[in-house]
Amino acid sequence: MLARFAKWILNIRGWQIVGQPPQVNHYVIIGAPHTSNWDFYYFILLKFYFRLKVSFFGKRSIFFWPLGPLLVRLGGIPVDRSKSHNLVDAIVSEFQNSQQLIVAIAPEGTRAYREYWKSGFYHIAVQADVPVQICFIDSARQEVGFGPLIQLSGNIEQDLTKFKAFYQDKKGINPAFFGKIVFKSETNEFQSPCD
Repeated sequence: MLARFAKWILNIRGWQIVGQPPQVNHYVIIGAPHTSNWDFYYFILLKFYFRLKVSFFGKRSIFFWPLGPLLVRLGGIPVDRSKSHNLVDAIVSEFQNSQQLIVAIAPEGTRAYREYWKSGFYHIAVQADVPVQICFIDSARQEVGFGPLIQLSGNIEQDLTKFKAFYQDKKGINPAFFGKIVFKSETNEFQSPCD
């Protein structure tokens, strides 16, 4: 029922679903460009359409009543950004101890323009030895969906080239907010997978 509802809403709005989710039990989804609150709405419709059980992280402040319980039911995990967390290790452990796990992360970390992507998703995928599934939203073509499934090499520059190639022609709802696909200097940061 939710799958039909999602397709109906997307059709009404003139959007198309592109691609298919991979048939693997463990992977990290990255969703970009993340330039608007509407991105979440479209990705949730994608989740409903394919009946995916996906976990995602969000700042604790968005988990307020009555929205909070709904977000948790949709797979949301609240994170307190004021405290230090070692989320990467915790998520890697979850992958190692779960028969099936899909974790969705917006690498930009925020809807506003950023000079770099947060690298948490990359460290999770490398350490857990799981692939990264590219998901995208393209407002120019009114498409939302799946790109390639990428097994990371551990060579950051080489792997980022693949993401840059895929996203180079994708337009967010607010295109000017789509930041560079680079990581901040690894010596200056340890990033949580959310902002």
